[in-house]
Amino acid sequence: MSENQLTKRLDEGPVICAEGFLFELERRGYLSAGEFVPEVALEHPDALRALHVDFQRAGSDIVEAFTYNGHREKMRVIGKEDLLEPLNRAALRIAREVANERPGNLMAGNISNTNIWAPDDPARQAEVRAMFEEMVGWAVEEGADMIIGETFYYAGEALCALEVAKASGLPVVLTLAPMAGEEMRDGRGIVETCQALEQGGADVVGLNCFRGPETMMPWLRAVRAAVSCHVGALPIPYRTTEAEPTFFNLSDDSGCTCPAPHGRAFPTALDPMFCNRYEVGAFARQAQELGVNYLGVCCGANPMLIREVAEAVGRVTEASRFSERMENHFMYGSNARLPEHIKALGETA
Repeated sequence: MSENQLTKRLDEGPVICAEGFLFELERRGYLSAGEFVPEVALEHPDALRALHVDFQRAGSDIVEAFTYNGHREKMRVIGKEDLLEPLNRAALRIAREVANERPGNLMAGNISNTNIWAPDDPARQAEVRAMFEEMVGWAVEEGADMIIGETFYYAGEALCALEVAKASGLPVVLTLAPMAGEEMRDGRGIVETCQALEQGGADVVGLNCFRGPETMMPWLRAVRAAVSCHVGALPIPYRTTEAEPTFFNLSDDSGCTCPAPHGRAFPTALDPMFCNRYEVGAFARQAQELGVNYLGVCCGANPMLIREVAEAVGRVTEASRFSERMENHFMYGSNARLPEHIKALGETA
């Protein structure tokens, strides 16, 4: 792929990128919550491939290799560092194969927050850089069209990721995931960090994860106004609020009688705070109206929500064949064969 193909596509209109593999594959029974390590690429490659295909059918233009949390430190935590390179290469090859099946799709290598970055520790920073370098190297060798760096809550780590990704010669998307402090964890401003990423050569800057539509949108407006490059927006589909701006401390006020044993709804008991499809679609339309063309959904995503994003910005996807048709629903329908007394049951059902 030529260096400018991603931005050329974005210049022409929306590009959809599905993320959120961790939560969806955990729900499907292929990885463990808490650990959230993508061993599925080695243990159940058909399951990973199936999710890629489902996202692709729903409208995702980018097949992002599922290497999130597939870095050296995470593999050390679970005692499987020897599987690091095989896992990365397997995930990249699956993504490459799926992307190849649909002309125009792009395959992305992925690097992300390592959870060990320390602003005042050069040794730790060098360790993180080395992890990024090996993962980007494998992505290049396995034929990635672009590199996605995502979910960074330290500005320094995001800038380190950008430097390594840019050295590949491939287009780079770099998205931040600010926590509740309304700034990066090393004290740098969110908008300021996006500007620094643009100046460092990122093709797309923006926000992903941690924040739902309501609390991502204000920052998205500010970032869009402050940079001239393309902007990305990939929220979580949960109802975060001004009082609880990220999903880490969302309160469950639904009257739940069986709360999560670890004391927080995040990450396994967020279900009552889930956005419906119409909220996700409304966010995508609003973002596009701001001039944001790199769109998707992060943790909590499923193919239906990716289809909602795609359709909200005017796309018709393969999965659109199965978009809702309430005209044939027994309560809501207009079909002449639906008896009026049955439709009327909706008022008292």
